[in-house]
Amino acid sequence: MNLDPLVLAIDVGTSSCRAIVFDAHGMAVPGLRHQVEIRMRTSPPGASECDAEAIVDAVAECLDRIWSRSGKQSSRIAAVGTCTFWHSMVGIDGNGKPTTPLITWADTRSSGAATQLARELDAGSVHARTGCALHSSYFPARLRWLREAMPEQFARTRQWVSPGEYLRSRLTGASGCSVSMASATGLFDQSRLAWAPEMLEAAGIGAESLGSIVDIDQGTVGLAQEFSGRWPGLQKALWAPAIGDGAAGNLGSGCEDGTRFALNLGTSGAVRVLFRSDVFTIPPDLWCYRLDRHRPIMGAAFSDGGNLYAWMRSNLALPADDAEIESSLASRVPFAHRIDLLPFFAGERSTGWRPDAKGAVHGLTLGASPLDLLQAAMEAVALRFSLAVQVLRREFPAAKLVVASGGALSASKAWARMTADAIQMPLLVTDEAEASSRGAAVVALSLLGIASTEIADPIGTMLEPDLRRAGLYHDALLRQNSLYRKIYGG
Repeated sequence: MNLDPLVLAIDVGTSSCRAIVFDAHGMAVPGLRHQVEIRMRTSPPGASECDAEAIVDAVAECLDRIWSRSGKQSSRIAAVGTCTFWHSMVGIDGNGKPTTPLITWADTRSSGAATQLARELDAGSVHARTGCALHSSYFPARLRWLREAMPEQFARTRQWVSPGEYLRSRLTGASGCSVSMASATGLFDQSRLAWAPEMLEAAGIGAESLGSIVDIDQGTVGLAQEFSGRWPGLQKALWAPAIGDGAAGNLGSGCEDGTRFALNLGTSGAVRVLFRSDVFTIPPDLWCYRLDRHRPIMGAAFSDGGNLYAWMRSNLALPADDAEIESSLASRVPFAHRIDLLPFFAGERSTGWRPDAKGAVHGLTLGASPLDLLQAAMEAVALRFSLAVQVLRREFPAAKLVVASGGALSASKAWARMTADAIQMPLLVTDEAEASSRGAAVVALSLLGIASTEIADPIGTMLEPDLRRAGLYHDALLRQNSLYRKIYGG
């Protein structure tokens, strides 16, 4: 084995794809990284999709650029790890060609099908078994909707695969759905570690329409013929099955047990805990997926994050200079604007799982300013994190630290401060800008026998919560919950 190995991490998100080379200590190698933008189609209303081949092309471009820069270092790349966004699918025919667009977790067109499933099934029992709600984000509702909305494409589909499966098949020729990707479909039994027959029946498909389940220790060697001459050094590398980006984010943040929560605030948001257990219960407020067969990951996810900030930035008469906004926010008293906001502009996932939820604002007056509304939106997202952390702490009382990553937090110290004060826990804002990429690298290193305990912990800036503001956030969360109940009941 290469005694001084490098690994390649491929990280596919809904806004971009990146490839980064890491060393055996989990540190990025300077100069060996590249990123390519991915554009999702969002029309008609509710759609969030792209062409599956656009993902392959973006990854290939990243690898081309890295290969051209790596020189002799390319011979040291001994393994490849991949992470992709969860809950997303593309149909393929018997030749592996796409029959549908790649439909992402953010697509809400199957909301009606999710509501119908909730009438037919015991939603609580389904959630306890699969770790997934009956929601438009997951496969059961989407497959029902697809059968009606795209009947010809549905009929031509031999298998439904995740983006990670499709990418791995195209690049290496290997098939199989990882435990990690399967666990976030809503079709997977978390206890049996297998496809759930009753959910397959509800979705209207058989197990043969899904990939065989593999785990992250089942690496393969070799490239598909189309790519074998393009990156010859990767021909002998071990390729791990793709994992979900949330699980990768925990690994990359050094959050591998119940003593640390990983929080991410980028385009969307999430807070998660990775742990080891064979027997556990899943609170109805949270989802539960897996990194692998031994390690579940539990948490909450929010569709609104940096995208909500971007919407405010585009549609309100805010200062043009981000530094001016940051300075103003830093000096403001929390919630002095008295605006209550539900941050569901992109829909709701955790904790209410209402596929019909929309953004709402209450408390606007003629004296309200654009900056008031922006502050209210950022604080509202922080309150959703607070709500989720309260549930997680009941399940994992030993947790003492939250490790935070993501572009939105990195870009805004004010938002990081709001988040620390809202969750009332120490918040380590990591300097690791690509936590999910680093997590994919950790999986690749594990194929080489390098344990995560040998990998350096992330470093960053520690924020202690301001205890004087705890009451302000507590009261604001009560108001936010009250507004939610008035609109959606419960």
